[in-house]
Amino acid sequence: MIPDGTPIWPVIILLGIGTFFFRFSFLALVGERELPEWVLRHLRYTAVAVMPALITPLVFFPPATNGELDPARLAAAAVTLGVGVTTKNVLWAVISGAATLYGLLWLLG
Repeated sequence: MIPDGTPIWPVIILLGIGTFFFRFSFLALVGERELPEWVLRHLRYTAVAVMPALITPLVFFPPATNGELDPARLAAAAVTLGVGVTTKNVLWAVISGAATLYGLLWLLG
């Protein structure tokens, strides 16, 4: 990732400063102004886009199995998705997915 001999702290500090200015620019530019409706509509889907991006690698390449595909995790993801789509309830989706995962891990050994 970082070539040998490159000091790590200047890289971390520069990335931190860059991230700060990137985020602050939106706050400074928007300020107290009302955002347009099309921006608010797109912002509603941020969590829907981020959560699958965080979860998918853990389902298909789980560290617990050294990156090998695991039927228990695939089934738990499918149950979670199915319950979430049918009930529109995040809590029931998470509970059913967790129960499926732990139940299959116990059954499959």
